[in-house]
Amino acid sequence: MTDNYAKIVQNNLDKLYSSSLQDLAGHLPALQEGERFIFEAFGETCVMGPGGIALGKADCPSVLGIIISLYALGACPDLCVSEPYQGFKSFPGSMPYSGAFVTHTEQVLVPHVEKIKNAVEKIMASLKGEKAPLETGGDFSFVVYPLPKIALCYIFYEADEDFPASVTCLYSHNADQFMPVDGLADTGEYTSKKILDLIGA
Repeated sequence: MTDNYAKIVQNNLDKLYSSSLQDLAGHLPALQEGERFIFEAFGETCVMGPGGIALGKADCPSVLGIIISLYALGACPDLCVSEPYQGFKSFPGSMPYSGAFVTHTEQVLVPHVEKIKNAVEKIMASLKGEKAPLETGGDFSFVVYPLPKIALCYIFYEADEDFPASVTCLYSHNADQFMPVDGLADTGEYTSKKILDLIGA
């Protein structure tokens, strides 16, 4: 399966590099060094070239490589429009992925709400984060950028005597302009995995 994923990544890169790269650095945005493009992805320095993608100090895991290469293929001059943030189900074509999104992006964080609360500053520092808009609600919340033009707004409710803890993940308003909807679902899942890694869960 991993080999198949790697083939998909390379096919995406082949498609990307077969077209003009003239505006790609500005559209990602990224620093360009020859055929390499360097930008932040999932809290690591991403180096993308025609032969592969590196994330941090290692080769990029294939699933993340698919997400990053899809983002590169969808690169366009539009800017990220964060607000109003919207739920994953609001994106056209999201229904087949909605159940997995809830499970792998939101519910996976529920048992760790208190640890996440204690690590908000660390999470935001790693994922280019910022405070969520004042009207966001929840007991606490924050915005992170797993990819330069895609923002995720996480809203957390702590458990009390009446209700269990809960987590909601919203997307920047025009996130689907930069990534197909299945890629957006995966972006949410792997951002949540990164958050769990950061808290040692």
